[in-house]
Amino acid sequence: MQAIILAAGMGKRLGELTRENTKCMVKVHEQTLIERMIGQLERLGVKRVILVIGYKGEKVRELIGNKINHTPILYITNPVYDKTNNIYSLYLAKDYLVEDETILLESDLIFDDSILTKLVNDPSPNLAVVAKYQSWMDGTVVTLDDENYISNFIAKKAFRFDQKEAYYKTVNIYKFSKSFSRNKYVPFLEAYCKALGNNEYYEQVLKVISLLNKPDLKALVIDTDKWYEIDDQQDLNNAEALFAQGEQALSLYGKRFGGYWRFPMLLDFCYLVNPYFPNSRMREEMKSNFDTLLTEYPSGMRVNAQLAARYADIRPDQIIVGNGAAELIHTYLRLHPSCPTGITLPTFEEYPNRLAPEHRICFQPDHTNFTYTSSDLIAFFQDKGIKRLILINPDNPSGNLLSKAELLSLINWTKQAGIRLIVDESFLDFAHPENRLSLLDKSLLDENPHLIVIKSISKSYGVPGLRLGFLASGDQALIAELKKEISIWNINSFAEFYMQIFIKYKDDYNRACERFLAERERFLNCLRQIAFLRVIPSEANYFLCEVLPPYTSTQLCTTLLERNILIKNCATKAGFEGKSYIRIAIRDQRDNDRLISSLSDL
Repeated sequence: MQAIILAAGMGKRLGELTRENTKCMVKVHEQTLIERMIGQLERLGVKRVILVIGYKGEKVRELIGNKINHTPILYITNPVYDKTNNIYSLYLAKDYLVEDETILLESDLIFDDSILTKLVNDPSPNLAVVAKYQSWMDGTVVTLDDENYISNFIAKKAFRFDQKEAYYKTVNIYKFSKSFSRNKYVPFLEAYCKALGNNEYYEQVLKVISLLNKPDLKALVIDTDKWYEIDDQQDLNNAEALFAQGEQALSLYGKRFGGYWRFPMLLDFCYLVNPYFPNSRMREEMKSNFDTLLTEYPSGMRVNAQLAARYADIRPDQIIVGNGAAELIHTYLRLHPSCPTGITLPTFEEYPNRLAPEHRICFQPDHTNFTYTSSDLIAFFQDKGIKRLILINPDNPSGNLLSKAELLSLINWTKQAGIRLIVDESFLDFAHPENRLSLLDKSLLDENPHLIVIKSISKSYGVPGLRLGFLASGDQALIAELKKEISIWNINSFAEFYMQIFIKYKDDYNRACERFLAERERFLNCLRQIAFLRVIPSEANYFLCEVLPPYTSTQLCTTLLERNILIKNCATKAGFEGKSYIRIAIRDQRDNDRLISSLSDL
């Protein structure tokens, strides 16, 4: 068996990275793509590697040489790489192609060794490696018949998004038998180039062959095996995260702050949403209005304040809508930065990170479960000279909730002490109904103008992609000041439409929250069976867990990431110094059971 690698392209979309080097010399974690690929082929035991080079080809020769260990490297030069496409590069290698069973690869790929192993071990003589089509993918897609033979190569103009569930993306790794290459592929390749020219893709020939009566090319469908095609800087960034190891992988995924839909194999127990809302009918209503919402301007701030007021059952002059709660937190603290501010640790770090260190006065509960009461807060802060107190209720990451009586007591104390009280109740809807008190109340806000209430719609309502949040207060001057600082079109039409239709789905939302409470209790009992976890009860949609020997939190997070499960390592959060804690989001039963299974295996 031999391998042919197509490496003549210029890689213009990679910008500066390919100005002086060819595309296959781009590095992922200090190793070039071509060195990694040839190393994989050498370990596989191929008898030779044929490299078709073009742009900056001499640099590839200098890097690779004529042999890797005992594997010879042969070169073919495409002198018109800038005027042709990869069909011509393969045409130049056709005499080699017919001499032996061949693995054909494109040089801009990075992939797991397991893919080549599966390719070689599969008894089918002619194979195309494919993966289920995902939204981040670009390039050739195919359809398969009931026996996994490729039935068609879908042209870009024929691509139908409403049929994407039937599509598979080619990984651009193939196995051709000597007979297939000699009797079918090369004759069709020669005819195609003669008839239609050399500025095409070699898959076009496979498309013609797939239309014959007898299918020859079967698909090797990969699922959890990792791979990525690197065409631009974003692809490179994604590949670096995907192929990182150990703690580096944790760090790179953490620095992304979301966007995990680009990694469909990854199960995210890090970010926090409602697993049971929005329901299918609400999604369908959003989809049915997609064209209008995409092409029309959203309303201005005044109209959206009215929608938000109806949503929260308060008055428009008491509320402002944000592009996520983060925008409102940032804007308020930017306008009012210099103020001694009380915060609890550990907590949601968007608040303390927006404050200068000299303005932070930190309370750390001494309870092993990080619980505290309003009495604890009052006793600690009453002689600290604070002018502002920030409370997450339920707190993140502990899930601690102040009772109704405690919350009212804290409101009264801060009012009498002249302290601005900011309460973030983004996770409140996950608390048991008998325990929770929402401060989004017209009379309560009017009676306590020192009170600010913040709510992120992402968490409770399961729509983080909309970037929607509220800030409410009876301090009308403050609300007016914030509205002057924020863009008149700070949310998009999708978020506006969501607020408009939510009222119809309020009962569905309440049922979703009831369903969530039942799953949280079940999941808690399951987690308590894991010997190396001490699980802290929570009134939110996550559990804070102490990691016990033989693991540390970092070791556990790293091990789970190797199984494509991402959880939050709290070791670097303020308030956990020297302690080993993780935070686990609560998802639906299927996902939760997958995590329990992985933890049980450990």
